[in-house]
Amino acid sequence: MPFNVEDLLTTGQHWLARASTSLPTPLATRIGGGVQVVDGQTLDPQLSALLAVEAKINRGSEDLTPAQRRAALARSARIAAGPRTSIGEVRDLTVRGAEGVLRARHYRPVGGGEGRPLVVYFHGGGWVVGDIESHDQTCRLIAKHADVHVLSVDYRLAPEHPFPAGVQDAVASYTWAVEHAADLGADPRRLAVAGDSAGGNLAAVVSQLVKDAGGQMPYAQLLVYPGADAAKKYPSKDLFAEGYFLTKKTMDWYLDTYAPNPDRLDPRLSPLHAQNLTGLPPTVLTTAAFDPLRDEGEAYADALTAAGVLVIRRRAKGLVHGYFGMTGIHRASLEESLAVIGAFSAVLETAAPTGT
Repeated sequence: MPFNVEDLLTTGQHWLARASTSLPTPLATRIGGGVQVVDGQTLDPQLSALLAVEAKINRGSEDLTPAQRRAALARSARIAAGPRTSIGEVRDLTVRGAEGVLRARHYRPVGGGEGRPLVVYFHGGGWVVGDIESHDQTCRLIAKHADVHVLSVDYRLAPEHPFPAGVQDAVASYTWAVEHAADLGADPRRLAVAGDSAGGNLAAVVSQLVKDAGGQMPYAQLLVYPGADAAKKYPSKDLFAEGYFLTKKTMDWYLDTYAPNPDRLDPRLSPLHAQNLTGLPPTVLTTAAFDPLRDEGEAYADALTAAGVLVIRRRAKGLVHGYFGMTGIHRASLEESLAVIGAFSAVLETAAPTGT
């Protein structure tokens, strides 16, 4: 096997990251600059140490081009994910998008998953970065711990394909999944949607658009720190503007790149502003305590609840945006991610299949 310097560097950085999140609390607190309390919440000390190290390594990363940001995320995802979780089967395929075929990846749970639910997953990354590779471990965890099929979709990204291309691909790929769930070995009545950050936004929008069009609506949705409202300024955007992985500057750049001339009240961009939220599927919605998107995600949970939708909501104490992708290096992030997946699994088992 040829010697691969890139793999060696990635492995070394993975173990360095793990070491920084395994430090004794007093030392981690010291490296992280002391106990950090914001808005009455305390940042996880091991995560604080990791963020301090990450800030020095990635200084200047906010000024990268889209291509450079994609490469940086691919590398950081490999570092943070750790060893791949073993599941029943993983295979790449193509699905129908709005304007052509899209890459996708099908995860089959241990035991084959015959007749189990199918979760269509949309990756995060600000609608600009990320792909089925960067979120491979997240999909493996869902497939394993919820005992479901997962279909991860590579929707088109901005700036090459600005809003609403991502939305159109998300709806088209979900519709493809409805038509082909049985071919994948899943229960065609039990299709759910899920996603993190920008992908959580797309999952929420798919549920709304499919409901409004009278199609087969997802029977459950998992929204992981979703972008829900591009129109309003929430306190968390200022409270956690810098120093907690996702910065306000980066978030604004993603939004402007994805939707440079939008109506920010368009529900396809800001699902919180949909006129009618009634009849949407049972929802698991999680936010992170130290996340600029925290307040708008929780506002969406409030709005769904007010509309009579069953909502299981969690706020990840002490954690930051992106914790679902830190499961290979940070124990608290792994434990919280598994708790969220467990809640989603419970909803999948108790919700009524579509059409019953």
